[in-house]
Amino acid sequence: MRISEISVRRPVFATVISLLLLIFGLVSLERLPIREYPDIDRPVVSVTTRYVGASAPVIETKITQVVEDSIAGIEGILKIESESEDERSQVRIEFDVSRNIDSAANDVRDRVSRILNDLPEEADPPEIIKADASADPVMFISFSSDAMSMLEITDYAERNLIDRLSTVPGVARVSIGGARRPAMRIWIDRQALAARQLTVTDIEDALRRENVELPAGRIESRTREFSLRTIVGLETEQDFRELVIARGADGHLVRLGEVASVQLAAENDRTYTRYNGAMGISLVVEAQSKANTLDIVHGVRAEIDRIQESLPPGAVLNAAVDNAVAIEAALKEVMLAVGFALTGVLFVIYAFLGSFRATLIPAVTIPVSIVASFTVMYAMGYSVNVLTLLGLVLAIGLVVDDAIVVLENIHRRAELGEPPLVAAVTGSHEIGFAVIATTLTLAAVFVPISFLPGDLGRLFSEFGFTLAAAVLFSALVALTLTPMMASKLPESATERNRVALAVDRFFKRAAQLYDGRLRSFIRRPWLVIGAV
Repeated sequence: MRISEISVRRPVFATVISLLLLIFGLVSLERLPIREYPDIDRPVVSVTTRYVGASAPVIETKITQVVEDSIAGIEGILKIESESEDERSQVRIEFDVSRNIDSAANDVRDRVSRILNDLPEEADPPEIIKADASADPVMFISFSSDAMSMLEITDYAERNLIDRLSTVPGVARVSIGGARRPAMRIWIDRQALAARQLTVTDIEDALRRENVELPAGRIESRTREFSLRTIVGLETEQDFRELVIARGADGHLVRLGEVASVQLAAENDRTYTRYNGAMGISLVVEAQSKANTLDIVHGVRAEIDRIQESLPPGAVLNAAVDNAVAIEAALKEVMLAVGFALTGVLFVIYAFLGSFRATLIPAVTIPVSIVASFTVMYAMGYSVNVLTLLGLVLAIGLVVDDAIVVLENIHRRAELGEPPLVAAVTGSHEIGFAVIATTLTLAAVFVPISFLPGDLGRLFSEFGFTLAAAVLFSALVALTLTPMMASKLPESATERNRVALAVDRFFKRAAQLYDGRLRSFIRRPWLVIGAV
């Protein structure tokens, strides 16, 4: 072919083409995201609402149904799932894959904001995140200290750790497991309460009435202005004990300390976290919908290293569970498979060609074709994942085919006595169109895989195009770089070693045996037809 002849006569041309493919491929590889599987996740937005003390049926009727009715009708919704349990409502909205996750979350926030007045006053405001609230977190971080109490550990984490970890790109939310938030716990003595003819509602009303801070306005004069604050004075345990909750029949003031014990303790002590036997808290890192787990974990690890420098004495911050470890191990195994495949292909080529210098030619064309395919992956927005690496493993055995065919034909003509330059031009010219036809056939086989319908097609879309791109680049390299390098081989490179000669003798005997059997079958066609 013309391009092969130009490459042989102008070796700089073929070298520059291959170098450009390598440069563009390496630059693209550096910018490609790394993940376990292709990005096929649909955008998911979750709405979580907490209502302390409410049972599951109350949560269902008062919160979950109200939220579901408000968000129904948003564009692009595929399905809505909800879960109502004691003290918590969770609504999961899954959108079409074409819907932008940010705009979908904004639409959900807009709809939920309209029904805030319809929710119970005691319920917390709904929390809307761009993630699947029922999905597994990407990381659990343990924080403990032998110099701080559990209340102090929780307070330090909320003030100094949550915000820093939440700023890592891709993190949807960082929550605390086993938290001990300070609260004034009131343990009611029902007998003392009944003796004074009071109920729990009287205590609740008194707390709501007295433990409140309201705007008090300001005082103005001609020269001064003062802002007023209402200070309730309920700060310590004793302040709460002295709180008047009612007046008796004889005018006696009934105080809270007479009917209940007051203690400053943890708001919720129903859960706890231990790490290596030490009490502490667990920071749960949740990923945004469609975010890259590896990028998130790498960012969180780097942030943990920066936080370590400012931790108080005795505090320990460690990654307890890291879901990226399994992903990295899987990618490492695939990379080992790539190395084994490359080594095996080169060994087989050397066994047949019998020349180390001749083997170097396909050894160079393989990485050029593989690396060049990263350019197409980057242009199409793909990622380096298990399936694309699997495609590259298969491509190693396919991309070498074109180079071997061209090289073997050039090698054969060189064995017949032609000079290396002439053998390179005539050998590549003879089979150039055959190489192109074979390459297009392979590409036509793998590309349709990327157009399979449903989630299966989206999963294998990157696999098909990556493999087809590597095969197409291999044809270009086989028709440019391979003839040019083959023309530079000395005549001594055509001499084969003992292994290659033994392999050649084996296949010659097999060819003779096949020839004899074929001739006998041709003379007896009825036997072949009967066997079929």
